[in-house]
Amino acid sequence: MKKSKYKDVLNGPEVDAFLIGGGIMSSTLATLIHELFPSWKIQISERRNDCAQESSSSLNNAGTGHSGYCELNYTPEDKNGNIDISKAIKVHKAFSKSKEFWQYLIDSGKINSDIFTISKHISFVTGQKNVDYLYRRWETMRNSTEFMDLEYYYTNEDLSNQIPLMMEGRNNNLPCAITVHDGYDIDYGKITRCLITNLQKNNVDFNTNHEVIDLYKSDDKWIIIQQNLLTKEYSKIETKFVFIGAGGAAITLLEKSEIPEAKGYAGFPVSGEWLICENQDVVKQHFSKVYGRPSEGSPPMSTPHLDLRTINGKQCLLFGPYAGMSTKFLKYGKWTDFFHSIRLNNIFIMLDAGIRNIPLTKYLMNELFKSKAARFKVLKEFYPNANPNDWKPSVAGQRVQVIKSVDGKGVIEFGTEVVCSKDGSLSCLLGASPGAATSVKVMLDLIEKCFDLDAQSKEKLSMMIPSHYK
Repeated sequence: MKKSKYKDVLNGPEVDAFLIGGGIMSSTLATLIHELFPSWKIQISERRNDCAQESSSSLNNAGTGHSGYCELNYTPEDKNGNIDISKAIKVHKAFSKSKEFWQYLIDSGKINSDIFTISKHISFVTGQKNVDYLYRRWETMRNSTEFMDLEYYYTNEDLSNQIPLMMEGRNNNLPCAITVHDGYDIDYGKITRCLITNLQKNNVDFNTNHEVIDLYKSDDKWIIIQQNLLTKEYSKIETKFVFIGAGGAAITLLEKSEIPEAKGYAGFPVSGEWLICENQDVVKQHFSKVYGRPSEGSPPMSTPHLDLRTINGKQCLLFGPYAGMSTKFLKYGKWTDFFHSIRLNNIFIMLDAGIRNIPLTKYLMNELFKSKAARFKVLKEFYPNANPNDWKPSVAGQRVQVIKSVDGKGVIEFGTEVVCSKDGSLSCLLGASPGAATSVKVMLDLIEKCFDLDAQSKEKLSMMIPSHYK
């Protein structure tokens, strides 16, 4: 049995649930647990000096209430021209659960009502081939209940009314088309802060500047060793349930747990960057989130989008993301993170995944060495009259894509995945997009996998999230 190697460890409290990470996932799970089991002692540990400092931060994510309206990578086309909308429907239903839960919390006076704003969700394509694809996508989607109100526009007049900023200075001879639906701009950082504040009011411990450095099972409990980064003191917490929601650092902590289910997982770090415009004369001309189509052969993470964002009460435009390579697992992580994650049980799938994804590596290398002029050229494809003086770069969040073994092959996953121990006492969230938008659905699935819910708990879930058992 694994034992702690740290000496002079202070004995901390014994809790029912210990959550690692102060982002949207941990705060959502803690809120659900508190609503279902109000007597439980819950502790959340965050290594930064506040919550929502990594992937949940407003400037570290796209802020999209992913509903499947505008994300073209959710609706792939096969070689016969058929459009598969199953993923778009799945994501739409997942985000609906998030909206229901947030509305329950708003109606209960537990979080603020200004956590999201209405924003048009628009898919934008150029070139006849892409225009044909978008039309077939629209025809397929509007036959489903979720997307029956999706609108399609292709004339220059209609496009100028919907996306005026993007149509100014554009070559009118190049075919363009869009689909439009009302959606949401979400401040996930604000949601996280509201959730944490409400939890603290209900005696949930939220410790900042604390880093979990080890965890192991002892009999029927998990032992957590964490360090206070200010005092450098170590403390030990005992708990019957652990959630690892530490963003990019989750893969390393999962490995430390030594549960059999952790074998064969690895992480592939990807950094990102935005261009931001705060010139209000420009901002007021764009009132939507516009997603384009990645160039052929590019990964889903390269999907370009020009977003109207409301961050800390101020509107701005974000364009990107520009992908890059980094060995950090967190934006505020260490350059050695990737190398420390390598183990005998995952090195071969990492190598296999690397060989199978050489085009992805080439894409990331090309992005890394792109000049400022080349990056700005991509923006001008969206917004032809863009002025370089109006835009400034900003480092976005750090993603760690999941690498896992599938039929003995190393596969890079671009979604979100939850790994649970067989007894349900430990769970770990890995991956990225659509992440925050589907946080409630992901955490509901986790709860039902790890906890035994009685009739009363299920009734409470149905009251909070009416669509959950439908």
